[in-house]
Amino acid sequence: MNIFELSRKFSTPEKAVKYFESVRWKDGVTCPYCNSDKTCKHQEKEKKRWQCWNCHKSFSVTVGTIFHHSHIPLNKWFLLMALMLNAKKGLSSCQASRDIGIQQRTVWSMMHRIRKAMGTDQAQLLRDIVEMDETYVGGKPRKSNNKDDDDKPSSPRGRGTKKTPVVGMIERGGDVKTIATSKFELKGKDLKKLVRKHVDLEETILVTDEYKGYLGMGGLLAHLSVNHQKTFAEGDVHTNTIESFWAILKRGIIGQFHKVSKKYLQNYLHEFEYRYNRRNVDNSVTFENLLGRACYGK
Repeated sequence: MNIFELSRKFSTPEKAVKYFESVRWKDGVTCPYCNSDKTCKHQEKEKKRWQCWNCHKSFSVTVGTIFHHSHIPLNKWFLLMALMLNAKKGLSSCQASRDIGIQQRTVWSMMHRIRKAMGTDQAQLLRDIVEMDETYVGGKPRKSNNKDDDDKPSSPRGRGTKKTPVVGMIERGGDVKTIATSKFELKGKDLKKLVRKHVDLEETILVTDEYKGYLGMGGLLAHLSVNHQKTFAEGDVHTNTIESFWAILKRGIIGQFHKVSKKYLQNYLHEFEYRYNRRNVDNSVTFENLLGRACYGK
């Protein structure tokens, strides 16, 4: 769904509320507090609210969703969601603030609610050929934070850096899964734990580089590795797919967000992961899927 179609379809907050009701309550309105279907709509001026005859509480369609306790109209929420879905390398809160006419700090909070919704469910197990790799994320330094940032030329690179490590697994032609971790959780036992959780061990060939943390993977599943000191690929044995995803992620963080704290890094990973995993899905389908997640992504 492009921006023109969205603004035409949800030109008023009332239209957005009506659409969200149809997405959330496809099988009939139920109370978010007690799950009773004995409900009715208020006939007073405030027609956005419903009444439950079982627990006697009134509610709106946003109760229990990421939109709850927000005074921002739903049509502006929907516009922000569409902008985030259409931005392959991410959208800064400053730019979004200018686009939808809301204060930057408010937009920043809204975007993190949306990111949490993007990561509410677990993807299916990865299978076939799965590439696994780790990267290190840290924002492009500014003059004011050079003392705290290790991106200076004299700082160690690779696994000696102070940046936050991120482990990624990607199914060729399929989905990607990313996990923000710490440098103390990159040992073989930690990486095996992630493989057991996210990969189908019986139907997968795992491809990695020659990092020593992957040495024992052959005891779990079929495992091939490529020596990057000699070559980047040996036929189908390469990690180019996950490296391509890292490129998108880092271009987004450096170019759009500039610096991402460890506290919120996983939320940003959810966003890039969600968009990448739906790169071949129609935008309108992705938008409705995200709305469905918003019901449980609080």
